[in-house]
Amino acid sequence: MNKRLISAFVATLPLLAIGQTAFDAYQMSRYDLRGTARFMSMGGAFGALGGDLSTLNQNPGGIGVYRKSEIGFTLDIEMQSTSAKSTLDNMTQNKTKALVNNFGYVGSAYTGNDIMPIFNWGFSYNRAASFNRRYKGTVDMNGSLSNYIAGYTTADGWTGDQLSNSDGNFWDRNHAPWLSILAYNSFMINPVSGTNQYNGLWQDGKTYGVADFDVEEQGYVDEYEINLGGNISNTVYWGIGLGISDIDYKQYVYYEEYLNNALLPIVDNDGQVVAGQPTATPNDVGFGLDSRKHISGTGFNFKAGVIVRPINELRLGFAIQTPTYYNLTQNNDGIVDYGYGYSDGALKPGYVGSPIESYDWKLRTPWRMIVSAATVIGSNAIISVDYEYRPYQDMTTKFGDGDNVTDVNGDIKNYYKAANIIRLGAEYRLSKNLSIRAGYAYESTPTGTEVKNDNLTVFTSGPYDTGTTPSYTLDNSTQYITCGVGYHYKNFYADAAYVHKSRKSEFHPYTGDNGYTANPFTADIKDNFNNIVLSVGFKF
Repeated sequence: MNKRLISAFVATLPLLAIGQTAFDAYQMSRYDLRGTARFMSMGGAFGALGGDLSTLNQNPGGIGVYRKSEIGFTLDIEMQSTSAKSTLDNMTQNKTKALVNNFGYVGSAYTGNDIMPIFNWGFSYNRAASFNRRYKGTVDMNGSLSNYIAGYTTADGWTGDQLSNSDGNFWDRNHAPWLSILAYNSFMINPVSGTNQYNGLWQDGKTYGVADFDVEEQGYVDEYEINLGGNISNTVYWGIGLGISDIDYKQYVYYEEYLNNALLPIVDNDGQVVAGQPTATPNDVGFGLDSRKHISGTGFNFKAGVIVRPINELRLGFAIQTPTYYNLTQNNDGIVDYGYGYSDGALKPGYVGSPIESYDWKLRTPWRMIVSAATVIGSNAIISVDYEYRPYQDMTTKFGDGDNVTDVNGDIKNYYKAANIIRLGAEYRLSKNLSIRAGYAYESTPTGTEVKNDNLTVFTSGPYDTGTTPSYTLDNSTQYITCGVGYHYKNFYADAAYVHKSRKSEFHPYTGDNGYTANPFTADIKDNFNNIVLSVGFKF
């Protein structure tokens, strides 16, 4: 992590607290398949169809298809199951939640003009993403978090005086990372006598133990759309939109280790370190790191799109969305509790914590492009397909004053790549009033190959860092399988959908071996979401 120390000292900008990571930028940039029941039951493949409240968030050109005004809302019952497969167990967490997924209004007016006969306007609310999930597990260890912290604390040259809490004033921390401070004051890392080097608790070939992890995420991205649109000669349908996003994300990570025959410091009867050179003891060691973060804020984006109907049987769609520009506030804090079992009881159990530190930062999410096609077969069937391009490597973070966070932006380009998304949908009208639907969606992994293969050192902290979360999760591909039914009578409609979402991820408690026998484990995370979606509306 020496590059971060150097860049921080030579920067001309003021010394600002940071804590956001490339992984935080990704979390704030995700979208789920959410909207009306008809939209979700067809896999979200509506880019060339339009005429649905969800298209205001996807292809604004879809508002131009409307010939009547509409009002509607959607209820979503979500049943979540997340499993974590690790070396000692396979634990599953279940949760059910109900929410209003979407509501909106579209107004339609005839202009009396032959070239643009209809002008439409609309407003919608949509739950764009949900962060809710929890997973935990227990693993055999081949290394320790303490050795990882010792490694980068040594590499960055932090001294004991800079890390010590001997005066009880953590605010005079000289901008050292909070994780290094907490580890130093809880005896997770200990100085080698006469040097600025540190040892962790793990002795390769001698120490053994187990680790527990428990991760809980909560929050959402809500998007509010204001759209205008119309059609040109009933052939070209156009629309533009302003999106306003509200985001709230909370993460709680508890990680603990139980070690035997750990490398501990020599202490006196009062529990004070009396020599810098640690010594091996055969007694039990335990510590737990409780890390918390909360990110919230608002953002905006712009959308534009068209749908072209060259013949009645074919529709082509194109839409583009600017990045969402967020102003965010982040709070970080952490606590370490510890107990080290000397035979004479010299080093007593205790805990040490950081204050809650708050700071502002800015995020530019990826832009989005959607290309679509749909065919109408007779008067009873529709088949549609969307392709979306979402370049996650283009995410950018800034300090609250607008200056780029250079290191984090470099991490983004190293860790992430563009995601390619395919959505397929079909609808068949069984009768005048009843239709059935099905769909499928696939999103490729946004995670780069090198970071997944542990070919990169993954940074989750650095100088001036207020964060205390060394863990990170890498998402693999995501897929949706959907189906549904729709009923309409005169101007009233009711739709139902079933949506199954599956996603695989990898949990890492900290980055790979940095020369201090850190050797982190990996746990396989699998998310299964089953949603029952109900929409009702009225056209007038």
